[in-house]
Amino acid sequence: MQDPKSPKLPIVVSPDTLRENRLPPGQSLTLKWPVLDAGGPPQLSGVEWAFSTFGLVREPMRWTCDEFQMLPRVKVLADFHCVTRWSQLDNLWEGVATREIERRVEISPEAKFLLVHGYDNDWTTNMPLDAFLAEDALLADRRNGEPLSIEHGGPLRLIIPRLYAWKSAKWVRSIEFLSEDQSGFWEREGYHMNGDPWQEERFG
Repeated sequence: MQDPKSPKLPIVVSPDTLRENRLPPGQSLTLKWPVLDAGGPPQLSGVEWAFSTFGLVREPMRWTCDEFQMLPRVKVLADFHCVTRWSQLDNLWEGVATREIERRVEISPEAKFLLVHGYDNDWTTNMPLDAFLAEDALLADRRNGEPLSIEHGGPLRLIIPRLYAWKSAKWVRSIEFLSEDQSGFWEREGYHMNGDPWQEERFG
């Protein structure tokens, strides 16, 4: 995605960065950013990238790359906790707040959960609606001032700082709003349906 050239953006500080002990149980600090995924990056060359919402919404919506770049942007300072037991602190993400999407999509009162769909072979992950709409949650296309590489989820990945990082889906294609919880890719393989690192919700 193009650099939106917005040098002065509001910065949201994730509450977990204010904890006295910022490492959840069983985690170790790393300065590296390992590349982990289920099957490698999708082949996006020649794909007309777009992001959409559907399910329990009044009217499904779709944004092209240029349209998405026109949405109001935000920066989020947050920690990142992988279920494989490493954590990386003080990531500065940039993109569009999930609450900004909520303002443009009339979500049905029946919607309590959602399923995130990726471009990588219909990969999915689930979460409660309130986790998606947390103040520090965003759809990010930049990290620490640099565009996200495809290995790390570019052009767009979801960032949910208060859940394990597999919930921060890479290569986001769409969000489906649901009335009942539905397992995603890793959840069907035995991962926890919620994934709170502070409760060590690694496996179901």
